[in-house]
Amino acid sequence: MFIQTEATPNPATLKFLPGRTVLEGGALDLRDKEAAAQSPLAQRLFDITGISGVFFGSDFIAVTKNAGEWQQLKPMILGAIMEHFMSGEPLIAAAGAAKSGGDEFFDAADAETVATIKELIETRVRPAVANDGGDITFRGFKDGVVFLNMKGACSGCPSSTATLRHGIQNLLRHFVPDVTEVRPV
Repeated sequence: MFIQTEATPNPATLKFLPGRTVLEGGALDLRDKEAAAQSPLAQRLFDITGISGVFFGSDFIAVTKNAGEWQQLKPMILGAIMEHFMSGEPLIAAAGAAKSGGDEFFDAADAETVATIKELIETRVRPAVANDGGDITFRGFKDGVVFLNMKGACSGCPSSTATLRHGIQNLLRHFVPDVTEVRPV
């Protein structure tokens, strides 16, 4: 099994591509050992000292560190990923949710605007963000402000504010004049 690695814009996060489907439909962001209990692979990764986050995308695993150097962590992470896929264990052990995030909020009168915002996020934003080892999902719309949930490499990334302000906000303003601002939740 050959696992590729890619750097992300977040220096604390590295993206691992096992060359096979990781999570079918959706994404899963695990930020601590308790949350990792639902996934045998996440448990293995959190057992490595210095790991502070695991994000599963459709075909990648983004691992975030809070201590240590990638030269020392990377072989242990590659070993854990390889062990997991060779074991045949499921990615999600419990009948857990592969989706996380919570309820959306917006006024029913804004339903058409929200539909356009969601389509733009799905077709133009999420694929680009997934390339960087993260995910961004719609959470709400109120008084011209779009609220987005940042996950994986995007969560805590030094360039995430610039991505929100200059990239996503400009895109949404261009196509949806009702949008005045974009904020993370």
